[in-house]
Amino acid sequence: MNLIDTGIEKGLICFDEDKNFITYIHQNKKRNYNNPEEKVQAETFLTLVLIYGYPVNRIKQFLSVQMGSETKEADIAVYSDDDCHDTYILVECKKEDLTDQQFNIAVDQAYSYAVAEGAKYVWTTSRIKNQYYEVPDKKPKSRIEIPDIPQFGIDKLAKYKYVKGGISQTDTDAKPTNIVSEPDPNVTQKFFELQVVSESELTKIFIQSHQALWGGGQRNPSVAFDELDKLIFCKIWDEKHPRKNGEPYDFQIFRDEDPEDLLDRVKKIYAVGEKEAPEVFKDGITLTAQETLTIVKYFQRINLNKTDLDSKGKAFETFMGSYFRGDFGQYFTPRPIVKFIVDSLPITHKARVLDTSCGSGGFLLYALDKVREQANEFYDIKTEPVEHKAHWHNFAEKNLFGIEINDQIARTAKMNMIIHDDGHTNVIASDGLLSDVEMQVKSGNKEFKYNSFDYIITNPPFGSSIKQTEKAYLHQYNLGKKDEDWLAVKALKETTRDSQSTEVLFLEQCHKFLVEFGMMAVVIPDGILTNSSLQYVRDNLEEMYRIVAVVSMPQTAFSATGAGVKSSVLFLRKHKTKQTEKISNQKAKLKLDVKTDNKYIATVEKWDKEKAQAIKKLEDEAKTKNPKATKKEITEMIQADKSAVQSAFTDKVNLFKEELTEKYFLAKQTALDDYPIFMAIAEDIGYDATGRNTNNNELIEIGKELQKFIAHINKTEK
Repeated sequence: MNLIDTGIEKGLICFDEDKNFITYIHQNKKRNYNNPEEKVQAETFLTLVLIYGYPVNRIKQFLSVQMGSETKEADIAVYSDDDCHDTYILVECKKEDLTDQQFNIAVDQAYSYAVAEGAKYVWTTSRIKNQYYEVPDKKPKSRIEIPDIPQFGIDKLAKYKYVKGGISQTDTDAKPTNIVSEPDPNVTQKFFELQVVSESELTKIFIQSHQALWGGGQRNPSVAFDELDKLIFCKIWDEKHPRKNGEPYDFQIFRDEDPEDLLDRVKKIYAVGEKEAPEVFKDGITLTAQETLTIVKYFQRINLNKTDLDSKGKAFETFMGSYFRGDFGQYFTPRPIVKFIVDSLPITHKARVLDTSCGSGGFLLYALDKVREQANEFYDIKTEPVEHKAHWHNFAEKNLFGIEINDQIARTAKMNMIIHDDGHTNVIASDGLLSDVEMQVKSGNKEFKYNSFDYIITNPPFGSSIKQTEKAYLHQYNLGKKDEDWLAVKALKETTRDSQSTEVLFLEQCHKFLVEFGMMAVVIPDGILTNSSLQYVRDNLEEMYRIVAVVSMPQTAFSATGAGVKSSVLFLRKHKTKQTEKISNQKAKLKLDVKTDNKYIATVEKWDKEKAQAIKKLEDEAKTKNPKATKKEITEMIQADKSAVQSAFTDKVNLFKEELTEKYFLAKQTALDDYPIFMAIAEDIGYDATGRNTNNNELIEIGKELQKFIAHINKTEK
């Protein structure tokens, strides 16, 4: 049960029917609950009563404070006596969407109120971030930052706040132990366990902490991102460090220590992590002690490891989307599409899985989560924890692979994998279109071999082109070469295209990586399926793959991430080499038969002679009429008529080509092996163009049917 529900149940607060207004019952004060600050105020008030144990009669809200000649309003005051004479804690509440600079102004404001009211402690909160201070009895009233305010009945503050096995901050039935009516100097604080947070809250923590480091331009945003990544890395490592119940976490503020002491402790965590995962970060932490303190305040209370996969993934990618999109044009695959793809494929712990354009690792994480859930079918996590973990962890460590061209995003993908424990070792920063040997040399990882992966799940970059002048490997791809015109009268020398789109090249690259009968699910722009100019791509696909399924996504599928290209998910299964050769040979024979049966070469050559004769006749007639005209003048005289003859010839040949092409396609439909293809159109996939939830995801039902279809063809067609 959350704090608001408990507050209602215990008669501390109530709402109007539409939940537009909240009433604090003890003070009989009605406030606008649509105000973001009020939401924070309500939870803070309930935390003081339900978690920290303060009697409601010792709490006043919306308190007038005299500041010189001005009267200000303090949000919450907690008193040490029932008559509410002696102010004990002064609390200032701010909305969640607050910059670090605005928060610091709020801290100054709260402290000045506390001094004016004679309070002993100060708590400033935006819910996303909390800061606590002790106000000295004697002047000067210099600030003493502390890990927490005291709980009711306790006067001896602890050195820290968060320990393994402490009480949950959402457990509203929990009360500090040894509560007494008045402070007991021999009793210390009850400690707290780290908190699992929501997707939206985690997103705000990521964004606000990055903004704090970026400082509105004082530091390069890219450098700020790297440094934040390092501290998140430390946070994860600290949570994973083995410790007994009651032992404190290191990634938090300690009482009576300088920021330099905190920085030293964080650097020690980082050094341990560096030994375990040297490929994640090669450089040490370069933040100042004060900057490190700032970030620790944002993250110290949360449990990154236990926050659920979906929330963590969405928060991480929302944050990265807001940062990377401006610099790198990255568009991350929406979660419903990722889940649909992974759920549809029969991936197991024995399968080798690759994403050739992994971004921050969304596909890899869902594949890992799928195998982790499968472990529950074989092992009881309580009685067989070692076997349970080995089932999915070996998969993560040895069978899960990712390639990302951008080094910074690749490092973030590794971080994301570490958060999920893990599989980061086999994520490499490389151009995904290099040959497997080049990738192995560049990364030092020999597992990136052609013909070795059972599944590829990917969303390659759309819209960008690879130019032969920039990337010398274009000639290594069949789809990087100009397609042969089978109706050309004269055979042309094979030439490399000037450029080719990345999504087309990835279709061939993925074919190289797959084992025979290996399957790929790929997000593609619909143009590959519909544009007449890309027929050669579709021709190549039918030779390389058995087309399993085409699932059309709504136009708005990628709108919320900033891309508006209409797309589909294509499911393909790699043919055996003999099957590819058979199809290629069948098609070549059909083309030859169509040309032979229709006397194509002879007919076109005949028309070409007739064209030449017609032009010669025009020239002769012009010379007869103008015997003194030069060759150039004759050419100019007959230009219009000559163009008409050439145009008529071209039209006649093109019409003949269209006729033969149609005959070829009809013949191909009869000659090639026929097989069923799963087709579906998803109009609502759980969110609209703005990313807002629609509570109706058609991909769930489509995925269930597709799973059955894939199981059927895998059983009957091999």
